[in-house]
Amino acid sequence: MTHGFDKEYWEEHWRQSGAVSPPNPYLARELGELKPGTALDAGCGEGAEAAWLASQGWQVTAADISSAVLARAAERHGSEHVRWIEADLGSWAPETRFDLVTTHYAHPAMPQLEFYDRIAGWVAPGGTLLIVGHLHAHGGHGHHSPPEASVTAAAVTARLDEKAWEVVTAEEYHRLHGDRQVPLQDVVVRAIRRP
Repeated sequence: MTHGFDKEYWEEHWRQSGAVSPPNPYLARELGELKPGTALDAGCGEGAEAAWLASQGWQVTAADISSAVLARAAERHGSEHVRWIEADLGSWAPETRFDLVTTHYAHPAMPQLEFYDRIAGWVAPGGTLLIVGHLHAHGGHGHHSPPEASVTAAAVTARLDEKAWEVVTAEEYHRLHGDRQVPLQDVVVRAIRRP
């Protein structure tokens, strides 16, 4: 099944979503030692990652295409250290670069790897890019994302010019998520933009 991943799709997705997810576990593991600065959570959804970053001292811009989920996120997490922005990340561009740009399972209406190229451009020199995505795996069981929303670690890192980026993490993981212990297959890429 092919998804459009446009605004209408995401508004409906978040209207139907009842469960609240905790912050992605890769955040603390990959970013726990970083000095806080400015951060962009691209495709922030319910805002758990943005709230976690804010709790660690980051000044966070959290962007999502769905007004419904942004309203829910702002109500749940507040706006003291997070600026919630309704934006189509396929066309929106920030006014400044960030010390950290991160995305967790965000799927825009543009090709997935091109989306990662786009948000990588928003990382300031010396800043960090953290991508958590769905692994494109053949076969297996559990949670399956559409092929057009799935990637591999190698496919992501191949797009990061080694003259401009130092890749710190490029891993593929299998884990169990939530009360129902749903199997997830994840891609985690962390890279630092060279000064």
